[in-house]
Amino acid sequence: MTDQTRGRTPEARQDQQQSPSDERRRSRDRENDREKDWEWRRKIRSNPHSHRIYKWVVGIVGALVTIAGLIAVPAPGPGWLIVFVGIGILASEFEWAQRLLDWGKARLADWNDWIGPKPLWVKGLVGLLTAALVALVFYGLFLLSGVPGFLPDVIEDWLNSLPGL
Repeated sequence: MTDQTRGRTPEARQDQQQSPSDERRRSRDRENDREKDWEWRRKIRSNPHSHRIYKWVVGIVGALVTIAGLIAVPAPGPGWLIVFVGIGILASEFEWAQRLLDWGKARLADWNDWIGPKPLWVKGLVGLLTAALVALVFYGLFLLSGVPGFLPDVIEDWLNSLPGL
């Protein structure tokens, strides 16, 4: 055992002893695996008729998921996550959606960078403001459509006692 390999795990010694040709072969294998993952898509794109149908299906499914997410945004739950999934579906086939997804990811990263170092009271205030916005959206929804009857009687009676409902 040489000084360079002493004290290292067998895997580390093996990695150090691999030749450049092994590295190239592994890289080529990874590239081939990636190409096989998308082979079905190339097959669809090779036929103009099937590609057009595929593009329509992706567009419709992506639009429906995005719209469902936008409807769910004011409701408690993963509304924005659903919106990003819908745009991700669209981005798999449309360049404009890919740019929109990249823009959204950048804004989310900006938000996380801004809110991350803030004190706990600021984060709490942001949470309260978000809850107030959700409450206002539901209030407006109930003003337009009425209080739903499937809610428990205690909650339904309390909501009906609010002004305007």
